[in-house]
Amino acid sequence: MSEAPRIDPSGVDPKIVEAIVQKGIPHCGAIGIKVVKISREATTLSLPYNPDLIGNPVNGVLHGGAVTTLIDTVCGMAVFAALQRLQAIATLDLRIDYLKPASANKELHATAECYKLTSNIAFTRARAYHPDTPDDLVANCVGAFMIGSSEKPPLPRDQAKVEGQS
Repeated sequence: MSEAPRIDPSGVDPKIVEAIVQKGIPHCGAIGIKVVKISREATTLSLPYNPDLIGNPVNGVLHGGAVTTLIDTVCGMAVFAALQRLQAIATLDLRIDYLKPASANKELHATAECYKLTSNIAFTRARAYHPDTPDDLVANCVGAFMIGSSEKPPLPRDQAKVEGQS
């Protein structure tokens, strides 16, 4: 297996991560997930409130599947940031504790960190919350990701501009 392309050592380019989120994972682009912040230490993504994603039409709260997508994606992006290279990864395990429903008409944020890397597995933890009440969690999560799950990059080479790629 060839070495995965390195990410600029000065930091992870949010534009590359946003391209991965929106083009490399098309359903994330379809539901509107955006990059808020990314660093080696933590990654934050947002999901704007969208009536098309309502899970309960009586109270207007987001569907749990949309919340799960946000959390799974932020954990994966935290792995990329910790690895400092673009390499295919796959979710092995994602344990989400839903603590309360996401409020209607409010953007949802999720922040994740990759707290342990081995040669084959990355371990993450994340939390989902509304930005105006970050300590009042909607969900809490721990996850495990396989590193190098495929030889294909997370984006076609012509879409990712990272060090070592043309």
